[in-house]
Amino acid sequence: MKNQPWQTPKNLLIVMTVAMTLAFATWMALLNNFVVERAAFTGKEIGILQSIREIPGFLAFTAVFVLLLIREQVFAYISLAVLGIGVALSGYFPSEAGLYLTTFVMSVGFHYYETVKQSLSLQWLSIEEAPAALGKLIAVSSAASLVVYSFLWLSERYFSLSYETIYWVGGGSCLLLSLLMWLGFPTFKSVIPQRKHLLLRKRYWLYYALTFMGGARRQIFTVFAGFLMVEKFGYSVSDIAALFLINHLFNWAFASRIGVIVGRIGERRALTFEYCGLFCVFTAYAFVDSAAWAGALYVADHLFFSLAIAIKTYFQKIADPADMASTAGVAFTINHIAAVFIPVLFGLVWLVSPMLVFLMGSAMALISLLLARNIPTRPREGFEVLWGKVQHSGKSLV
Repeated sequence: MKNQPWQTPKNLLIVMTVAMTLAFATWMALLNNFVVERAAFTGKEIGILQSIREIPGFLAFTAVFVLLLIREQVFAYISLAVLGIGVALSGYFPSEAGLYLTTFVMSVGFHYYETVKQSLSLQWLSIEEAPAALGKLIAVSSAASLVVYSFLWLSERYFSLSYETIYWVGGGSCLLLSLLMWLGFPTFKSVIPQRKHLLLRKRYWLYYALTFMGGARRQIFTVFAGFLMVEKFGYSVSDIAALFLINHLFNWAFASRIGVIVGRIGERRALTFEYCGLFCVFTAYAFVDSAAWAGALYVADHLFFSLAIAIKTYFQKIADPADMASTAGVAFTINHIAAVFIPVLFGLVWLVSPMLVFLMGSAMALISLLLARNIPTRPREGFEVLWGKVQHSGKSLV
C-alpha cells in the first residue's frame, strides 16, 4: 500500500514528540507541588526520587539488546505507552514508596523512548537538515507544553481538577497517541543497517565527555531549579504553570531559529555561547532573592539548554552512520552516570546550603566550556577534536 503524503518519518517524529511532551510535561509541572503537598518531601526525598528517575537512563545501553528482538520504531511506541501508564498512575500513590515506584515506571518509558528517538532522528535526518529539524522538534515540544501548562493553569484557577484527574489526562493522551502512531504510520527502514552490539570508540571521546557533563549539569536545572521556586519562593501549581507557559512560549518562538543558528555558526561556537550563559545563570541562581528574577533565570536556563542539540549534530558529523543506534544507548548511559548520584548528594548539600548547589553547577558549566573549545570548526570523521586525537583503528572498545 502506498504511503499517504503525511506518513513521513519527520511527521512521525513530530507526533512522538507531542505524545512524550503531553505526559512528561504534566509529570514535571505537578511534581514539586504534589510531593510537597501530598507527601511532605524535603530536599532529601526529592533528591532520592530524582536519582531513582535517572536509573533507567543509566541503564539505557540495554536498549541495544532489546533491538535484537524488535524494531526501533516499535520500541519507541512501547516506550511511550509505558511512559503514559506511569504518569497516569502517579496521582494515586501519594506516598514516598508509591512515588518512587510510579516515577521509576514513568522513567523507564521516557528514557528508552529518548534513546530510540535520538537514534531514529540521526538516521532519518540528513546532516544538512538535522540542526533545523531538531530545533523544530524542540519548538513542537514547547507548543505541546504550552497546551499542558494552559490546561494546568485553567484547572487550578477555574476547574479545581484533582491531581489524579490531571495525571490521567496527561498520561492517557500519551498512551492514546502511541496506539494511533502504531496503527497510522508504516514501518520506515533505516538507510544504513545499524550495529546491534555495545559500542565505544576512542575517537568519540569528546562526544562522551560532553554528554557526561551535560547529564551532570542538567540535574541542577531539572531537580533543584524548580524545587527552589516552590520551597524558597512559595510558587503554587498555577504559578508554576504560568512560569512554564512563559518558558515554553520563548522556546516555541526561538527553538527553530536556534537550530538554524547552530547549523550556521557551528557546534563549537554554539556550545561556547551555551556554557558561558549557563555559568552566569547558575551563579545568579545562587544569590537570587526575588521570585520574579528566579523565574526569569529559569526561562533563560531553559533557552540555553536548547543549544545542546549541537552535541547531537557534532556526533552526527563525526560518526559512522551504522553506529547511531548502539551509540545512542551508550550515550544515554554516560549522560546518566552522574545523574544517578548527583540528586542524592546534592540534595544533602541543599539541606546545608542551596547556594552551594548552584555554585557547583557554575563549576560544571566551566568544565563543559573547556571541552567545547576542543571541537573543530568543521568536525568530521578523522578530525573529531583539536587536541587529544586518537589513532583510527576502526575497531570498537566494546
